[in-house]
Formats: sequence, C-alpha cells, structure tokens
Amino acid sequence: MNMQPACRGKTMTSRERIVAAVHHAEPDCVPIDFGGHRSSGISAIAYARLKRELGISTGHVYVYDMVQQLAIVEPEVLDAVGADVVELGRAFMLDDADWRDWVLPDAAPCKVPGFINVEKRGNDSYLLSDDGVDLAIQKEGCLYFEQIHWPWLERNPEEQDFADLQEAFKYTLWTGIPVPGGHIPLTDDGLAELAAGAKRLRESTDRAILGIFGGNLFEVPQFLYRIDKYFTHMGLYPEACERLSEALCNFYLPCMEKWLGAVGPYVDVMLFGDDLGGQNGPLMSPTMYRRYYKPWHTKLWRRAKELAPHVNIHLHSCGGIEPLLDDLIEAGLESSNPVQITCAGMDPACLKKAYGNRFAFWGGGCDTRSILPHRTPDEVRQHVRELVSIWAPGGGFVFQQVHNILADVPPRNIIAMFEAVHLTNATYGFR
Repeated sequence: MNMQPACRGKTMTSRERIVAAVHHAEPDCVPIDFGGHRSSGISAIAYARLKRELGISTGHVYVYDMVQQLAIVEPEVLDAVGADVVELGRAFMLDDADWRDWVLPDAAPCKVPGFINVEKRGNDSYLLSDDGVDLAIQKEGCLYFEQIHWPWLERNPEEQDFADLQEAFKYTLWTGIPVPGGHIPLTDDGLAELAAGAKRLRESTDRAILGIFGGNLFEVPQFLYRIDKYFTHMGLYPEACERLSEALCNFYLPCMEKWLGAVGPYVDVMLFGDDLGGQNGPLMSPTMYRRYYKPWHTKLWRRAKELAPHVNIHLHSCGGIEPLLDDLIEAGLESSNPVQITCAGMDPACLKKAYGNRFAFWGGGCDTRSILPHRTPDEVRQHVRELVSIWAPGGGFVFQQVHNILADVPPRNIIAMFEAVHLTNATYGFR
C-alpha cells in the first residue's frame, strides 16, 4: 500500500515549516512529527507491521528506546508519511556493529543498542545498570519494561544533602538506561563527538532537528524515591522538596551549558521533560507547581534561551496541564507535546482560543486511546481532519498523534491518520 503523497505545492523545507509553525506563522502545510522524540513514535511491534503494509523490506527494526520498546523510524518511512522532524539521536549509532540482535515480545527479530545491559532469565528480560544492579523487568507476555529499583526508596529527604544525586542517576530505569545520543558522556571527547554528529545530521537533512535534553524536576524524584513516596514527601517535607529541585537544577545547568555548546547550533527544538498532568488535571496544585518547580524551570529555560536564542523551548508533559499553562509560559516555555486531548481541560478548541497566539501545540492530532487502535480507517480520517481543522489555522501547531503508537494499532489506521493530514491540507488550503 502506498501512502497518499504529502501536500502538493510546498514552498517551504521541512525545517522552515516547523520553525514557522512554532513561531505562530501559518506554514505552507501542516508540519508532521513521527518519531521526532520519545513520545511521538511507534512501538517496534507496530512498526514492523507498518513497514510490511507500506511494502518496505529494507533495513531492520531498531529498538532505540528499550523502556518503551520504541523503534527508530527510518528515512523511507519518514518520507512515506511526510515527516518534518528528526531526533538528534539519529546522528549516532549508524553502524550495525553498534547494535546487537534481540527478540521482541511477539518473537520477531530486532536490534537493540550494544551499550544496553540487558539479560534474558528464563522467560523474563532484565535491564541492568553498568555495574549489574537490576533496574527493570519485562515479564513474559508484557510489552514494556517496569522499574523495580529505586535507589532512595528508604531515604528521608529531610536528612539528605543530595550530594550523591549524580551517582543515584545511574540506578533508576529512566536515567540509567540511555538512548542513542544520550549515551555519550559530556567529556571533552564526548562533546566533540556530539558536535560532529549533530553537524553531520544538520548537513544531511532539511528536516528540523529536535534535541532531547530532559532536565526533569518533578519526575526524577519519583524515579529515585518511587512515585507514592515522593508525593508523600511533597506534602510532609516541602522545604526538602524545594532543596531537591534546586539541587537538580544546579546539576542540570552545567550539563545543559556543555550540551548546548556542542549541539545548539544544529538543533531547532530543545526538549525538556516532566509529566505534570494526569487524566483529571495537574498532578499538583498550581500553588505547589509555583513553589516546587517554577523557579527552577524558569532558570533552566531562560538560560537555554540565552545560550541558543533560535531554539524552541519545548516540554514533554502528559495529562491535563491547562491550569499550569500560564505559569509554564511565564517561565519561558514555548511549546509542548503530546497534548492529551482526552484529559480534563484539554479541549482543542478551548486551548487554541486561549493560548494559540502565544503557545505552540505539538500534538493532539489523533486520539491514541480509543480512536486510532479501535476505529475504522475512515473514522480515523474523519477524526484527524476535524482536529487538524481546529489546530492548524494561524500556525502554532505541529501534527503528532497523542503519544506513541502502541503495539496493537492496525497499520492501515496509521496510514489513514497521516493521509488525513494531507487531505486536510488540500481541503482547507493551508498554505
């Protein structure tokens, strides 16, 4: 099956299209992200099926994100869907010798990064730290890895000075298991490798380049203490939580300055991370956000903008974050994904009206919870066209589905989703 061609009569490159959109200028057509970061991609199982449906038999299935079992979206597939974004990690791990053979939960062959410490024990798989601590398990029949080790589980934050923060990063699932690009240390040699790879990627593509930095303030404590423990600490030990956010910021700042010094000239979007919302709204009150996180988000985001004024400051945050948007924008945030439209307060028309002239929505283009996996291709097309017609006018919108495409999504529905974006461009005449 062949994809519908991307919108005809394009006058912009992919990079120009993304830059225009995030600066609230209406581009020649709606820009598309597919696999440009770790929550706009696709499960390796679903990706293998999509390639077969598209008739693409070259290449392999490369699982670059072991935790979420996400596949690298290869250039042929990016071309097929008309994608305008590529993640900085695609500049690295370019030799097959950098990868090793593995098997997906459905028994299909794949390749995983050679630097990953993964072991099969019976019917289960484990991710380990470099020195052999079990960090996560993928049980038989499960599609993803789950964290099983929290280095500060028994710690009382009131009694900590957080001097061992950097060491603790090695022993959580999300900070101890890197993805390609993230595995390169910020040493002189590592920074030179990052800069050279970023430069090569920039020269090889006209797609916008998104660099993942991270800088998580709210989530990392959950990985260190366990989520229930940290939420309790937020209520019991407010001063200690403030000190931890400050310690995290002080750790990230010099890392960010080095990282931006190496890759800043070559990236268009810089991604930070913090899942601030849930299904029913923010996971903390606006008052708690302003106390525990806003001062340090502000410091990080404004410093990043000083160092790389051209880079769009972008946050990955799931959930219903609308009550926090004014504070996030004031702190320096310019765009966010995945725009989880099924959550409280995340109605597309309301968000577009209230924030569309000062904030870019990178996502919200297709409901991945109930529409994409379960409806017919025609129903998917109609759903996507309705959403794009809300989001796209006036710019400030990059199409992506709401979070990663999971293993059970039919490939024809994925194709229908991207076809609908191009059909909407043609019907509504987005320039």
